[in-house]
Amino acid sequence: MTIDWWMLALQAINVLVLVWLLGRFFWRPVAQVIAQRRATAQQMLADAQGKLDAAQSALAAIEATRAGFAQEREAILAAAHDEAERTRVARLQETAQETDVLRAAARAEIAKTQEAAARARAEEASQLAITIAQRLAARLDSTAVREAFLDWLRRAISALPEAQRQSAASSGVALDAICATPLSAAEQERYRARIGEALGAHPDIVFKVDPALIAGLELRGPHFIVTNSWRADLDRILAELTHEQ
Repeated sequence: MTIDWWMLALQAINVLVLVWLLGRFFWRPVAQVIAQRRATAQQMLADAQGKLDAAQSALAAIEATRAGFAQEREAILAAAHDEAERTRVARLQETAQETDVLRAAARAEIAKTQEAAARARAEEASQLAITIAQRLAARLDSTAVREAFLDWLRRAISALPEAQRQSAASSGVALDAICATPLSAAEQERYRARIGEALGAHPDIVFKVDPALIAGLELRGPHFIVTNSWRADLDRILAELTHEQ
């Protein structure tokens, strides 16, 4: 068996030419296309990764916003609760103050009503006492009653301070002797003498009549008055009773 070296060389040359042709016109364009597609795919993957990262960032921002909304909601609810509590406390305080004012006004009104009722009762009692005293005075011996009041007046004058008695008995001073009933001239002279003895002098005394005294004899001067009557006693008793109430 013989080898045809020329044929083998030609075949080798054909193979080399074919390989060169394939590498020149097929493998290089295919490699370039593959590389371009690989680059495109990598770019698409990078873009997709960027979009995924952006989506994840947006999702994180949304979650943060939701968390902020939740915190803000809790803060708003807490502030609203605090404000409602403050409003409730303030309203309770206002209600308590209004209640105190109403109670004070009610107590004042009750006290005013009680005071008015007490005054009315005192007035009724005063009128009743005056009526009773007038009826009793009418049944008593007027002379004996006047003598008793004259004696009481002398005692009251004697109890006055010395300076006041001297001022009442000084010259030029006119004194008024008030009686519940008129006195005769003789009685006036006797009363004038007895009053002068009590004062230690003989002042000018003018006798006047005031039925409102009911019964009694009072002495009045420019700077003093000696009350000595049933009316004065009744007024004093009613004032004490009204004060006690």
